[in-house]
Amino acid sequence: MAQTNNTAIAFAEIPIIDLIDSGNLDLNRRQKIAQEIRKACMEVGFFYVKNHGVPQSAIKGAIEQGKRFFAQPLDQKMLIDIHKVPNFKGYTALLAENTDPENRGDLHEGFDMGWEDPSGTRTDCASENDNGTRAMQGGNVWPTDLPGFKEPVLEYYHLLIKLGKTLFNLFALALDLPEDFFDDKCFTILWQDDVGGLQVLNTADEWIDAKPVPGTFVVNIGDQLARWTS
Repeated sequence: MAQTNNTAIAFAEIPIIDLIDSGNLDLNRRQKIAQEIRKACMEVGFFYVKNHGVPQSAIKGAIEQGKRFFAQPLDQKMLIDIHKVPNFKGYTALLAENTDPENRGDLHEGFDMGWEDPSGTRTDCASENDNGTRAMQGGNVWPTDLPGFKEPVLEYYHLLIKLGKTLFNLFALALDLPEDFFDDKCFTILWQDDVGGLQVLNTADEWIDAKPVPGTFVVNIGDQLARWTS
């Protein structure tokens, strides 16, 4: 679905796609959404989704816990530093990652986690599709001094997993493939606050604002899905 034609008409806005019929038993309705996604991926590479099934209460709960965690003193956050475990879970400090060798590091903090059974019966981060050989497989690292942190964060995580699976089905339909074709992660789902700041470069070398739209997520297909489908 990658757009490689530089002569294509430059987009001026990012489309909003309604997922209300994504679970409809009528294949034609699902295919209609899939074609909207196909067009957005080929022309923009980004799109918003609304009626995505993630309650605002779950978003709010996760954001509140994130603010609690990152407001802690650095030495407290470093107790679960991501470099203390071999499977890339825990806290990533400011400048600890570097995606550009010419820079000192990336200007962000992070909390990395993986799949975990919400019932608590499995905590090894191995999903139903894992075979025990993945580098990132292994238990999540949770802060021990923030009661009430884990549950809303894990709830939000699983809601986003469900949304991601819905999008995978639609990506497959957009490519005339079976809906269960994809089984791995290759795109980004982003929630935005009112601050905004996200921009997307079009084929005319113009930066288009991806303004925050209440009730939506932004989806970025990224390089991996583009390469898979080009």
